[in-house]
Formats: sequence, C-alpha cells, structure tokens
Amino acid sequence: MSIQKDLKKEGIQVIEQIDSLIANTILKNIARRIVETFPDYELSEKDILKNFSKLTLYKAKMIEGMAEANYFYKNTSIYFNEYIEYDDIEEFAIHECIHYLQEVKDENGKLLRMGLSGEALNEAAVQFMASHIIGIEPDYEKYYNITLYTPSPSYYPLECSLINQITYFTGTDLLFKSTLFSNDDFKNAIIRMSSEKIYHEIQSCFDKLLITEENIIKLNNKISLLKDGDNKIDKIHHKIDKLKEKITSLYIKTQNIIIKEFFNYEFTQISDLEKLEIFRRKLYKFSDIIGKTSNYVFFDNYYTEMMNKLEHKCNVLENGGTETAVEKKHTNSIIAFFKKLLHFGSKIEEL
Repeated sequence: MSIQKDLKKEGIQVIEQIDSLIANTILKNIARRIVETFPDYELSEKDILKNFSKLTLYKAKMIEGMAEANYFYKNTSIYFNEYIEYDDIEEFAIHECIHYLQEVKDENGKLLRMGLSGEALNEAAVQFMASHIIGIEPDYEKYYNITLYTPSPSYYPLECSLINQITYFTGTDLLFKSTLFSNDDFKNAIIRMSSEKIYHEIQSCFDKLLITEENIIKLNNKISLLKDGDNKIDKIHHKIDKLKEKITSLYIKTQNIIIKEFFNYEFTQISDLEKLEIFRRKLYKFSDIIGKTSNYVFFDNYYTEMMNKLEHKCNVLENGGTETAVEKKHTNSIIAFFKKLLHFGSKIEEL
C-alpha cells in the first residue's frame, strides 16, 4: 500500500510542508526540553537533534475530534491539524517526537517496536511523558460521569489517570525509561507485583478504552453529516450513550484491578511496624488520585477491609514478627500507638 493510501486510511490529507526554518526551530526546542527534563538519562541534545533532522513536518486536513497531530513511521513524518496555530505546534509535536524516538526498526526499516507493549498503554505513557516535559499541572476533571485526577487534563485524560495510578507503585522513572527506550522494565514491574495475566488484562482494558473513545468520535462525526430531524440521529445518540457507559465501566474496572492487585502485593511486603505505617499512609493518600462516580464504593470498602488486616498484622508483629529481642523491650508502647492509629486510620492523616 502506498504512503498516500495509508494516509487516506488514517483520514490525513496533506496541505503543505511546514517551512524548514520553522520546523528546525521547533525540533531544536523539543530536543533541548527533553534533555533538560530528564538529566539523568544520559541523553545528548546533539544526537537527538541529529535524529530529528530525518523528520518532515506537514500541515494537513484531519478527522475532527481525533489526534491533533500524528507521527507516521512509514515516511518519518509528523502531520498537524491545519487549524493548529504555528505558535502551538511545538506542544503537539512533543508527543509525536517521543513516538519517533521510541521506535525500533530492523535494517530494512520494518517497525519492530514502539515503546510499551500495547498501543493504548503506550499512547497514555507518551502523553504522560509529554505533559511532564511541557510542565502541565495535574488536575481534577470530569469525563463520562467520572471525577478523576489526571496528569493530562485535555488529551487521553482517562488513560493518563490510570497510568498515573500505576506509577504510584512503580514510580514514574521506570515508566518514562521504558517508554523512551522501548524496554520491558515497566511491564515486568507490573507483572512482578501482580501477574502476567493481570498485566494483559490491564493492557486489554486500556485498548478497549481507546477504541471506544474513537468510536464515539466517529459517531459524532457521522451525526454532523446528517440533516436536522433525520431519524438516524436519535439511534446514533443512543449508541453513543451506551459507549459512554462502557467507558465508565472500563475505567472503574481497571482502577479496581490496580487497587486490589498492587496494594495486596505491597501488604505482603510488610515486615515491621515502620513498613506497616508507610503502607497505611500510602493507602490513605491513594484516595486523592482515584476516579469516582456517584455510586463508587469499591475503594472505601477495600480501605475498611485492609485496615482490619493491618490491625491483625500489627498483632502478628506484636507476638514476634521480625522484631529483634532488643526491639521487643520497647514494643508495648509502639504497638499501642499503632493500634490506635489503625483504629482511627480513616480520619487521621498526620499526627
């Protein structure tokens, strides 16, 4: 299939190539910002800019509601929606430039890998990384009846919200490195804390989320082509409502998997009272970054259940655990303190 046919399939119609002087300025700024944002990654601004010299930037007509920019690996080009102002291109280009840097090709130019395994997971990771580079402040937003906390309020907000929850356990550094250098370290961390089955389940939920969102965009575009009063409009709106409900369900399902699997794993790692308290505070603070609907109760129920388990764990440590004989001399007052803390855990954040 020719490049033109591939572009048409993606709904991209080229208008013009962006002036090389403007393009070079944009790419130079992006190379600098990437290196400055990740000083510990041993990145060379000169080498990145050399790689960027292979990129060609275009203005194009694109499907309304879809991505405002699109990196096309087959001809090493980035296409920007014709309506984007030149002053705003750099911000959109960062996401696509990360895609370019993360691709792995064989000697014949065949794409072998691009970032994380799973298209939607990778898109979320790239946008999370781009938001970090740009300096976007995480915020609370409401989408599909979910009030959520996301590091990317405008682009892939649900996916970025969920991947932010995962990095609560893995750390962002591991995510960013796996995204940029296309390795499995982030994936393996998830598997280590849950299982390979859970990793693939999370990956599948992300993919379904992205596909469902794209289907809503396509249906909205179909409505825009119909005349007012067309009886097809009501049917399409009904389909859209069902898809929105599916998105809400997928988000909550994925979030609940993250809560259960990762906190269950970390609970098994508690070996002393200090780790127990760190876990309690971590569980408490997690409520700040979850998505909530009007009838969402899973986290509250899980929290109550886990506080009971923590109290039991505290009793286990009191009767032996990993404490040394010397530490046992000072145990009674400490145990009493933690039991009180656990009992009022839902109300106490700082003592």
